[in-house]
Amino acid sequence: MPTKKYKPTTPSRRHMTVATFEEITKFTPEKSLTVIKKKFAGRNSYGKITVRHRGGGNKVKYRIIDFKRANNAPATVIGIEYDPNRSAYIALLQNEAGEKSYIIAPVGLKDGDVVYTGAEADIKPGNTLPIENIPVGTFIHNIEIYPGKGAQLVRSAGVAAQLISKENGVAQVRLPSGEVRIIRLDCKATIGQVGNIEHDTVKIGKAGKTRHMGIRPTVRGSVMNPCDHPHGGGEGKSPIGRPSPVTPWGKPALGYKTRNKKARTDKFIVKRRNAK
Repeated sequence: MPTKKYKPTTPSRRHMTVATFEEITKFTPEKSLTVIKKKFAGRNSYGKITVRHRGGGNKVKYRIIDFKRANNAPATVIGIEYDPNRSAYIALLQNEAGEKSYIIAPVGLKDGDVVYTGAEADIKPGNTLPIENIPVGTFIHNIEIYPGKGAQLVRSAGVAAQLISKENGVAQVRLPSGEVRIIRLDCKATIGQVGNIEHDTVKIGKAGKTRHMGIRPTVRGSVMNPCDHPHGGGEGKSPIGRPSPVTPWGKPALGYKTRNKKARTDKFIVKRRNAK
């Protein structure tokens, strides 16, 4: 997916780039596979803001993605679509019975391709197999953590994990972050790398585009009053007055570990992503 640049007719246009969407072949979503997506503007069930700087944005509908791939019938790709809810593109499939479903589109998948699910499927992009039947060294995405629950790992644009070993009923998978994790062999995974690989090279360019995405402005703590933020106060342009930046609630903002030290899933992590 190449990116498109504009002539610098305005300050925001000067650095703005957009995707060319060359891979997109279907421009309207499948009505039967979309549902209304309600906005919460960062609020929880009590109406309290728990995630700041959220609100507004374009109205979108959620596309129902088949992360479980429970239907083993061969399905043909009838369109590659843009999905406003994720960075990856999605592919619309139709099987012989006429049933349609969405999957995340891997690199190289195009209209007319047939994708398979099951232990006998070939090692081709878009096919889903139990990890037990995938050769060591294969690049995979859409990885299940619990058998039958559906894919939870490696679903963003351009990412891929690598299967590095299989023994004693479990596999070791190197995730895009560098973390090596143990996954059960009866969990499913999809072959290939997630498409839209140049997604991270797109430059937003202007503030209005982030508003369309539902992100509201962020005010720096150093321009607030001391009662509103630990960085606030002082005469003129003052330093933050602390050894390192903190959140509005006094927690360290850079490099602070938030993972529970007693997390039960620690036993599945062979190597942490930041391990030397």
